Amino acid sequence: MLHLDIMDGHFVPNISYGPSVVKAVGRKTDLFLDVHLMLSHPEKYFEAFAKAGADAITFHIEVHPENPVPHAHRIRELGVKPGLSLNPDKDADSVLPFLNEFDYLLVMSVFPGFGGQSFIESSLETVSAARRKIDAEHLSTQIIVDGGVDSSNAAKVVAAGAHILVMGTAFFTADDRKGLADQVHALVR
Repeated sequence: MLHLDIMDGHFVPNISYGPSVVKAVGRKTDLFLDVHLMLSHPEKYFEAFAKAGADAITFHIEVHPENPVPHAHRIRELGVKPGLSLNPDKDADSVLPFLNEFDYLLVMSVFPGFGGQSFIESSLETVSAARRKIDAEHLSTQIIVDGGVDSSNAAKVVAAGAHILVMGTAFFTADDRKGLADQVHALVR
């Protein structure tokens, strides 16, 4: 899986790239493309990223706090799996009522916008709360954790209940990327 961060310079203080880059990436790989929209108005771009080849599109509860469900339905209508994300300062209760409508819950363990930040330990509480609800209600929602995840904390993240770990800086700066990937894959099996 490739996790692709799309940033607008408004919702987060950085910019990245758009649908044309996602399309170019998709032409070079058969990997699952997980597109994380860190945008003030993500719904404006659902169709463009779906057409570009996104397999999953995730947006933040912070931009649609009242009812994200219609947006999940729109993403699904486009033939893409919907995901919902929350920042580290957002309470798990803000997303728990909606988990049954989403394929993924992306728990941010740093404040989004820049790589290389330190993992925020309190995000593990959000992961655990979500995992309890998913297990209790037999939901198929998978928990993704993104931000500061590395070999020193990956086991804790998995123990808290995560299914998928996103590694950016840790992976790209590792001397042995394959060894790191093998180590993490062994944890989540």
